[in-house]
Amino acid sequence: MNSIDTPKKTAFMPMAICCAFFFILGFITWANGSLIPFSKQAFNLETDLQAFLVTTASYIAYFFMAIPSSWILKKIGFHNGLVTSIVMLALGSLLFIPAADNSSYLLFLAAIFVQGSGMALLQTAVNPYLSIIGPIDSAAQRISIAGVFNKTAGIIAPIVLGSLLLKGANDSQAKLEAATSEVEKTAILDQLLQQLHTPYIALAIFLFIFAILLKFIVKLPEVNAEDDEVTSAEKSKKSVFEYPHLFLGAFAIFCCVGVEVMAGDIIGTYARELGSVPQVFTDNATAFTLGFMLVGYLIGIVTIPRFVSQQTALRICTSVGIIFTILSVVTTGLTSFWFVALLGLANSLMWPAIFPLGIKGLGNFTKIGSAIMIMGIAGGAILPPLYGYIKDHLEVNFQTAFLVTMVPAYLYIVYFATWGHKIGQKKA
Repeated sequence: MNSIDTPKKTAFMPMAICCAFFFILGFITWANGSLIPFSKQAFNLETDLQAFLVTTASYIAYFFMAIPSSWILKKIGFHNGLVTSIVMLALGSLLFIPAADNSSYLLFLAAIFVQGSGMALLQTAVNPYLSIIGPIDSAAQRISIAGVFNKTAGIIAPIVLGSLLLKGANDSQAKLEAATSEVEKTAILDQLLQQLHTPYIALAIFLFIFAILLKFIVKLPEVNAEDDEVTSAEKSKKSVFEYPHLFLGAFAIFCCVGVEVMAGDIIGTYARELGSVPQVFTDNATAFTLGFMLVGYLIGIVTIPRFVSQQTALRICTSVGIIFTILSVVTTGLTSFWFVALLGLANSLMWPAIFPLGIKGLGNFTKIGSAIMIMGIAGGAILPPLYGYIKDHLEVNFQTAFLVTMVPAYLYIVYFATWGHKIGQKKA
């Protein structure tokens, strides 16, 4: 397959396929919002911290698999790398079946890790691909368009999985409390775990079919990662370590994904801690956050780069995130819940702005640079357990723990948006 230079306009078919990839990423990623409360009940876990290992298993895979993913892409190309990532997602989905049959939380986490590894490869391929199939200055706009599909899937996932996995959760809990023997409790938990079969078998079949279509029918063009904005000074660089803005951007991604997961996956647990939030909000909490993220993406599509730059959008979003976090902590009940959900709006344009700023000007180092940026997704594995540890062991209430976890991350993103992305950059 012949490579093509970075186009001045965005090609429709590659853009459409990228949107499909982002839909798949969104569905699998935000399924965690339902898997956290489901795993706590179905595996009879004692603490929230144990349940938060669901997010750890998913996001830590990015840290370990991002660099190997860049090697895979260098060896087999973007297109075959994308096909491979979909197959890995399908295999991870199938692992949920023996995890359910053997009542194994460890195997359950392993299935999530395999899916996370597939998503690491997919993210490493699709993000730079999306950034360089058109002008780099409008990359945030293209990622925002794809983000609409990502967050739409994220809204659908907790609703669909919530209806399948959390249906009758209260009745099951009542039965567990009324059970008089371990045999009876085990039977109830086994019945709960069997609910994993239908959604994950269906997901695996869909992914295998999609991989076959992508391999043999839909052909994506390879793109030349060496974009025309790289100056002669940048081309002379021999190592990726000569780009400090890349590593500052990777940590910005770490903070960005951390606060996204806190607002998207932890909101259900947060709502239950509030105590006075109606069940319809607690059961579908992730969907509310992602709904606001979707609104933010639509705003980004219209405004970037026509009215505001990527850097300006990033500064606005992080400032709003700090304000909403503080307001969520000083309020109670449904008001506090809404401010946490509104963090979805604040978080929406951070990834689309950070990623192109981090890989800008890398030229032939774009693939390895993308992998380093993708490693930052491990923030989703660290911040939720950190929140759980602060809440459970440092004797502070859950809202204070939320504030202490979120605000430092937002402050670093402000730094990257204002100064960090400029460090080491050369002007033509």
